[in-house]
Amino acid sequence: MTDLHFRLRDALAAAGYTYDVVSDLIGTTAQAALGRNETTPGLRATRGGTPVETLTRMWLLQATVSAEDAERALPGLVDELCAAGILERTLSEVAARVDLRPYGTDGGNLWVASDLTPGLDGGSMRVGSDHVLGISPAATSLAELTVRAPVGRALDLGTGCGVQSLHLATHARHVVATDVNQRALWLTRLNADLNGVSFDVREGSFFEPVAGELFDLIVTNPPFVISPATGERLVYRDSGLPGDRVVEDIVRRIPSFLNPGGVGQVLANWAIEKGTDWDERLAAWLEPATDIRGCDAWIVQREVLDLPSYVELWLKDAGQHGAPDYARRYETWLSWFDDVGVEAVGFGWINLRSRTDDGTDPGPDNHRLEEWRWEVEQPLGPEVAAHFERVTSVRALDDDALLATRPRLAVDVVQETFGPAGAEDPSQIVLRRQRGMRRAVPVDTVTSALAGAADGELTLAQLLAAIGQLLGEVDVAARLAEVRTLIADGFLETGDHLG
Repeated sequence: MTDLHFRLRDALAAAGYTYDVVSDLIGTTAQAALGRNETTPGLRATRGGTPVETLTRMWLLQATVSAEDAERALPGLVDELCAAGILERTLSEVAARVDLRPYGTDGGNLWVASDLTPGLDGGSMRVGSDHVLGISPAATSLAELTVRAPVGRALDLGTGCGVQSLHLATHARHVVATDVNQRALWLTRLNADLNGVSFDVREGSFFEPVAGELFDLIVTNPPFVISPATGERLVYRDSGLPGDRVVEDIVRRIPSFLNPGGVGQVLANWAIEKGTDWDERLAAWLEPATDIRGCDAWIVQREVLDLPSYVELWLKDAGQHGAPDYARRYETWLSWFDDVGVEAVGFGWINLRSRTDDGTDPGPDNHRLEEWRWEVEQPLGPEVAAHFERVTSVRALDDDALLATRPRLAVDVVQETFGPAGAEDPSQIVLRRQRGMRRAVPVDTVTSALAGAADGELTLAQLLAAIGQLLGEVDVAARLAEVRTLIADGFLETGDHLG
């Protein structure tokens, strides 16, 4: 940690410049307005001249403050911070050159520096090619998705300002952060210092800086915008490769950088091509290379955008809306989509787990690709970890072993029944999980009875025999396939209870 960063950290803490304090200071209405890039409500709430108000106005709201107020909030630091490129000043006023804001996490308060937010109060959205994004919705989504089990080595691929690395540092002994953007690496080092953690920060494109190394966890929010790769490139969103090639390359290469049991997680866009199902196309990315171990995968498509909406989103993000050549850029982008046969763009999560190669986990890789647009529990990281654990446990059980387990209904499962009012029997029975993906599955009376009786006392074979006596003959083979699905989806748990 540099001495300047150490003293800045102390000044931020002394001023009470933390997420909770600032949130209370400006209030929910001003926070919502800031989310719409409007600062006036926040400025009205921070007129008192206290150190925390000054820092909030200067950094969060990007307003100029008096040199006197800045010196009071950052005693003895203003000139040095100006020299370091963090602030700028005239004789009477001080302004921010980077965004530095408090960030609340489950583990407490962090500070995150990034480039200034464009477009505040109707200002220009244009940014430089090396612009470093701050705490974006995508960054938050990836943080919530990430598996948080303690690990030895973690890789933040394309770190940006280092938000994911800050999270990784809470449960990884060694964090490597890479980026091709030197400004991003400077801000990542600054954020490490401000939060009292250490990263191994390396410059380079994608996996080049870590060639030959293995990790227990890899996370990445790559520059995934699907475009013709022409015109000005914004490094934080444009890879320089056409289409979704960058995402495909990352997905194909991640397994070769994972330790046995290691997890790779990608937040991404992908092209939905005419005449090809999205899951069929992405499944081809999971074909194993001949020189690496197998890999389980769970890919979830969360959203689909039509092409005009997608182009408008990213042209506006680049500050092109209203520019003289906006219509031409719009037309060129749509024409390119036509030329390459893309009909829509998908967005979602790609989770990979490298399998062990010691012979203890036999059977084919499990690849699950699904569309899920409904609400899920956040953070979802525990469910991602549990998904892969369940997949492994089910794969290890042949039919005899499965019949010998003593299943239990997961504690978050509820049963819902539907039917006409006054009917003697329901027309539909649904088991619904309250946690994780919050899945729901229609079941018949046999499976409903199995779920109700599964308390870990009787083996699956005993349960099916008892239900057969009550409800009639049970097709055991068919029920075993259904039970495997219920275990894989978290409705039933087997634990270590074997008959």
